[in-house]
Amino acid sequence: MNLTFSLKFVIIAVIIIISGCNNVNTSENKITPADPETQSTSSPTITPYEKEAQVIAVGDIMMHLAQTKSGYNPQTNSYSFPTFFSKVQPILSQGDWVIANLETPLAGEEAKYTDYPMFNAPDTVADDIKKAGFNIISTANNHSLDRGEIGVLNTIKNLQKRDLITLGTYASVEDKTKILTVEKNDINMAILSYTYGTNGIPLPQGKDYLVSLIDQKKIIADIKKAQAEKVDIITVILHQGSEYQRLPNEEQKTLVKNLVNEGADLILGSHPHVVQPYEIFEIKEENGKIRKAVAIYSMGNFIAYQIGNYKDLGVIFKVKIKKHFPDGETEITEVEAIPTYIQNYNLNNRLNFRVLPIAETLKNQNDPLISPQQYQLLETYLKDLNNHLNSMNR
Repeated sequence: MNLTFSLKFVIIAVIIIISGCNNVNTSENKITPADPETQSTSSPTITPYEKEAQVIAVGDIMMHLAQTKSGYNPQTNSYSFPTFFSKVQPILSQGDWVIANLETPLAGEEAKYTDYPMFNAPDTVADDIKKAGFNIISTANNHSLDRGEIGVLNTIKNLQKRDLITLGTYASVEDKTKILTVEKNDINMAILSYTYGTNGIPLPQGKDYLVSLIDQKKIIADIKKAQAEKVDIITVILHQGSEYQRLPNEEQKTLVKNLVNEGADLILGSHPHVVQPYEIFEIKEENGKIRKAVAIYSMGNFIAYQIGNYKDLGVIFKVKIKKHFPDGETEITEVEAIPTYIQNYNLNNRLNFRVLPIAETLKNQNDPLISPQQYQLLETYLKDLNNHLNSMNR
């Protein structure tokens, strides 16, 4: 093959290749604007997520005269009670809604500080209640009217000026007719509070709004009103039951069951001054879903000067609430009951008081204010209360 022929062959091959490249169909590589009529109109997908908040509740905060005297400072002629809640403050601080029943008026010094059967305590105890972590105080109980109308009004004022939310007693019709709702972590809770009575002390004529009394029809109407406001969860505080009885009576159980069936999610009981069990309910709703509700019939005494026969025991009741987004469904996910003990002890020639979380106290048995015999007693109390609290769910 001569060089001239080879060069001609290469030139022809190059021409064929270039020609082939120019004839490639590139229509598949063209970008054509989408037809607006064919574009998707669906909303962007929201990734499901959850939020949680926790209710922490305790029973009766009472102020017997020995407790009042324990907080007196003669140098300043004032009262403070820093020991009362110092040992339980770390637990209380974990809550979002932290609730207690204050079973004494804070009517003012001019009304005199007194003991049972007609209580009145220094309003400075509210400072220690606030410091402990409480933010919601129920004042509907059988001692609400111990200092009459002025006692009710002063108690509300003395609590609210410390930014504590109050319910159960009211300064006006308008206040009583409102449904109290408190939102925490995007979960909106309605809270209602009622007492069985006021120790026979009548409400002033025309002022039934002062104290919210237990009336099943009225409570159910309030629950329906709360539901209409689209709250996520409904809590009902009930001051009722037989004093010093460790099990709920039939009246308690019937009312609780009826309220749960009507939409109450959490019921917090007080008044018997001893701890009564809690009960978990599962209610089948009209849509076929199961709703869990919880009721503790009595949380006992949180702090008081009542000794023996389980009267110096209480409970910190913890309930975790979870809300699902974006559908907004809310559920109770965890329930825990922490037994507590009211210790009274002598220090510096004075009787003092404090609330002890029993299990935590038993972990490190090195408190100089607790004797070996008392530690043994606390172990017995803890075992007994843990069995007792859950006895209605077996």
